[in-house]
Amino acid sequence: MLSKIAYAGSAVVLLAAIVTANFTVADDKAKTPADEGQHFRAKQILGAKVGLEGNTSAGTVDDIVLDESGNVDYLIVANSENKLVTVPWDAARFNVEKRTAVIQIQPEQFQKIPTYTAQQYPDFYTPTYRTQVYKYYGLTPGQQRRAFRRAN
Repeated sequence: MLSKIAYAGSAVVLLAAIVTANFTVADDKAKTPADEGQHFRAKQILGAKVGLEGNTSAGTVDDIVLDESGNVDYLIVANSENKLVTVPWDAARFNVEKRTAVIQIQPEQFQKIPTYTAQQYPDFYTPTYRTQVYKYYGLTPGQQRRAFRRAN
């Protein structure tokens, strides 16, 4: 009889430990940086000032390009000449409070990126265009994009 009580008591203690561990894990997950400050609204992105390394202005976010799943793939930046430049989402780091984005690229390299106008948008999803654009920013299409970025 005593062994049945000890067994039942051990089971209760084990169950309590599992429940406590699950709540602790859930609490830890709820407080990750990925859940804090990583959600953006379109109006926080559109019109944001875009800067480059060395506090050089690149322009403002004029548009965003979404993939078929609704994820932001590109920012379209209007430069000072009102020309448009494609920037992969992963190349920009946002400061929501200041409505700014910073791209870690030298101004000289940014000037080499082909521009276009609203009347002649490129075909964003051709493999050649996508690879070429990402290369300007030192990125590779298909990297662990959103999962990696949001985990940081």
